[in-house]
Amino acid sequence: MTATTTIGGITLHLGTPDTSEGEWIGQQEVLRQLLACWIVVDERDQPLAPRLVGTPGIGKTTLAIAGARVRKQELYIYQCTADTRPEDLLVTPVLAESGKIAYHASPLVTAMIRGGICILDEGNRMNEKSWASLAPLLDHRRYVESIVAGITIRAHRDFRCAVTMNEDESTFEIPDYILSRLQPTLTLGHPAREDELAILKYHLPFADDQLLNLTVEFLQQAHSLNLDFSTRDGINVLRFALKRLAQDSKHPLSRDAAWREALEKCLGEEAGDLQSLAERRSQSLGGNMVPMGLGDFFFDPDDPLHPDADVDDEDFDDEESEDDEE
Repeated sequence: MTATTTIGGITLHLGTPDTSEGEWIGQQEVLRQLLACWIVVDERDQPLAPRLVGTPGIGKTTLAIAGARVRKQELYIYQCTADTRPEDLLVTPVLAESGKIAYHASPLVTAMIRGGICILDEGNRMNEKSWASLAPLLDHRRYVESIVAGITIRAHRDFRCAVTMNEDESTFEIPDYILSRLQPTLTLGHPAREDELAILKYHLPFADDQLLNLTVEFLQQAHSLNLDFSTRDGINVLRFALKRLAQDSKHPLSRDAAWREALEKCLGEEAGDLQSLAERRSQSLGGNMVPMGLGDFFFDPDDPLHPDADVDDEDFDDEESEDDEE
């Protein structure tokens, strides 16, 4: 049976905490920074609400989960989307079996009431109207107002939160008055080779060394070329390769063939040649290409009248002297 609480005469049905495990491997400094954000150093002090920034699949949510586990607090995760409404973030009215309206608290509000930790996952996929409803929660006021339920909900002193944000184009631009409340920014980088291998082994302890090494070498090369393949991508490649190897004893695949097939099916054919992929993406982003000028539209590149033409100074002087004689 779900827990309930009453605020302002309104009964709220609370959510259940997330029980996901989240062991953080490597990059211990960023975990320490996150935990520092949630420390209160004085009765008049307030915790910070940091934003965890990085490419998809780099471990932002895992970092926040690990922080909650270190603090031994209940964890609640709210998945932000482009169509998230303020009532989705706070209190949602639901028609109960009795025919009456029942009010259900979101993971965020449940964490506020119970003194837990809430992760707003992929926060920059959420629109400004929804962010605006959280403005008083993210500063010294620490409350939200539910228009639907007609109540004000104040955060428990132990309530903490963090926001994860992906660095990609499919997101909203968060307004400055919200960004100023989501501080500091903790940026996650790609793990070192030893850490990435340890992460793969943690998630897939049954994978053999050959497949693990193929995957980690691929990921490390991708990181060095600034390609957006993540540890999560490596885990998916490994999972599919292992399933293909275990699938059919009558048509066995070699480990290398299974891994290559998994790489192509998970990440595309272009992932098979990272160097060429990096060069193509560099050219598509500008690379070494010279931008066209106005003269390119009126003159052939070899025309001596082209503004950028390389005219020999001696020829130019000879033409001037001929004109003077005439």
